[in-house]
Amino acid sequence: MTSTAISTRLAFTKIGARIGAEIRGLDLSRDLSEETVREIRGALNEHKALVFREANIRTDEDQVRFASRFGPLTKAHPTVASVDGAENVLPVDSEDGSANTWHTDVTFVLNPPQATTLRSVTVPSYGGETLIASSAAAYEDLPAELRNFADTLWAIHTNDYDYAVPKNLEHATAEERRKVFTRIKYQTAHPVVRVHPLTRERGLFIGGFAQRLRIVGLSNTESRDILRLLQAYITRPENVVRVNWEPNQLVLFDNRITQHYAPSNYDDQPRKLNRVTIAGDIPAAIDGTRSQAIEGDSSHYSEVVSIGTGA
Repeated sequence: MTSTAISTRLAFTKIGARIGAEIRGLDLSRDLSEETVREIRGALNEHKALVFREANIRTDEDQVRFASRFGPLTKAHPTVASVDGAENVLPVDSEDGSANTWHTDVTFVLNPPQATTLRSVTVPSYGGETLIASSAAAYEDLPAELRNFADTLWAIHTNDYDYAVPKNLEHATAEERRKVFTRIKYQTAHPVVRVHPLTRERGLFIGGFAQRLRIVGLSNTESRDILRLLQAYITRPENVVRVNWEPNQLVLFDNRITQHYAPSNYDDQPRKLNRVTIAGDIPAAIDGTRSQAIEGDSSHYSEVVSIGTGA
């Protein structure tokens, strides 16, 4: 660590009772001290989603440098192209449609990212927020009998499923985007209840890529009914924080124990964020059993990390 590293006691302010905290004016473009990085990690473990306002983080290089302090990075995406010249940076651009489905990033691979950073590039004058939900709070909300049932379940996550949406909500490039998104097909079995490797909290690990349960004899319709029931607990308003975007802002959220959603509520205004994700571990169920890949090799996208190497 260089002598110019910033070391300061951080003061995060809660922005929701169950999820979310923010800090204003912390310069993320600078070389942060190990102590500061540990404080940010501790705050992330506690609050699940952190908003850095007036962060002085204006370039992809700044974002990549900051995200790298929390572990090795993934490539931009398993199938979608990165920003030109920046293999770790994925453009999240309104020109390509909006992510208006509740999801956890890239759960169709064996080891989804442990955490996600989003940096504001172009923000609309209204709307364009990101909603982030705590799947740990959702798990705690379950009645005991439903919680015990969820503990036993496994779900199949895939990037190749029926993306049908009402025609009035479908983006003009949706068909072409789907071809790119599914050019390599992935299926992975993940526990419905995942144990966080650092906090040991349990959270519902489902979302938009979870398409069916792994129960012999259960129909797809029955699977989805159970998943919808569990998903409804995640998206309860009490479990959700609504993050509005400003210029020069970065959001860091724990991808292992949250879901997020980007409502299309800004008309035809441009909205662009750049995403950098941090490589993750293989999810574990409450009995320690790890997720299993069924189809698709994602080793080109992300290395597998363990708690001792940045998880």
